[in-house]
Amino acid sequence: MPEEKSLPRKRLLMYAIGFVFSLSCAIPTYVNSSFLAQFIPSNFVGIIYTASSILAIAAFIEMPGLIKRFGNWRVMMGLLFLLVFSLAGLSLGNDKLTIISSFILNFVMISLVNFTLDIFLEEFSSNTKTGRIRGIYLTVANSAWVLSPLIASFILDGREIFTNIYILSGLLVIPVLALTFFSLGGIREPEYSKTPFWKTFGEIWADRDIKGVLLIQFLLQFFYAWMIIYTPIYLHETVGFDWETIGVMFTVMLLPFVLLEAPLGRLADSWGERRILSIGFAITAVTTGLIAFVTDHNAVIWAAILFGTRVGAAMIEVMTDTYFFKKVDASRTNTISFFRTARPLAYVVSPIVATLLFTVFDKKGLFVFLGFLMLYGLRYSYAIKETV
Repeated sequence: MPEEKSLPRKRLLMYAIGFVFSLSCAIPTYVNSSFLAQFIPSNFVGIIYTASSILAIAAFIEMPGLIKRFGNWRVMMGLLFLLVFSLAGLSLGNDKLTIISSFILNFVMISLVNFTLDIFLEEFSSNTKTGRIRGIYLTVANSAWVLSPLIASFILDGREIFTNIYILSGLLVIPVLALTFFSLGGIREPEYSKTPFWKTFGEIWADRDIKGVLLIQFLLQFFYAWMIIYTPIYLHETVGFDWETIGVMFTVMLLPFVLLEAPLGRLADSWGERRILSIGFAITAVTTGLIAFVTDHNAVIWAAILFGTRVGAAMIEVMTDTYFFKKVDASRTNTISFFRTARPLAYVVSPIVATLLFTVFDKKGLFVFLGFLMLYGLRYSYAIKETV
């Protein structure tokens, strides 16, 4: 671990890298589907996301071996160069094959770079301050996500010309590359472990706390995937809001991630994670279920409900990260890779589950189901042991 006196400076560096990288990732997020739909039928866009997620899962399995062999810094530098390459393909490509392959590469690289950032941030953390550090990092990163819809709408300015979006995203990767190259290259990294996939799975399954927090992480990522895919469709096609209004509501919706995660992280260091996790699941379950029963075409009411869903999600997110990284240090890359695999796995599973539910329920039924599923998360939040 770096010298104790240098840790605050290194953490500030990670906060800066996290913000710029998140901004680079977030700006194209809200236009990716529309951009892909210019090259392939819109009903095939979901298949591209599924394929990207499957490849990301496969890449996560290989990451611990790569990091043990080359080190986290070298792997991160390589991933960032590939990320720039993918954004060049998205901004300059004009044929279907180039765009689809560049998008898949971009999706996978973003997931893997976040994994390497996790390892560096954990290396600069101590268990007594994990909640505070993770809370600040998530707040800084999520503030970029709040800003991104406004930046994207300013660049587009009513035109569906997406080239500048991807150019800006690529330019933002350059300072991340520079900071990583000049500031992280000389850090002495730990001796990373490399455990076979199935052995790691067995160790996780035998550890009740690690298994519980991984299942909580999967439920959270399932919630995100479900809401990202189906909430805009429901608000536009069923409730009848225009996209401009939806954009404003989504900005309000994301504010809890900026307002709550840093203070909640500090609270977790002294109060523990389990109670906050449980409250978060309860809030998320109730507010998500409400979506199915509100019929009023009032943007303020809907913004308040969506805000409530993210109050609960923000509580779950920061507590999950805090708890996990108190239990796992930076050397256990194989376990960390399992933790971060939850996101692409959720993007594979959630559309399949939704498709099956559509044979029985309408769109409202999807949110009732999701509300009950989040309520089920209480089983896991109550089962884990407190860290304080």
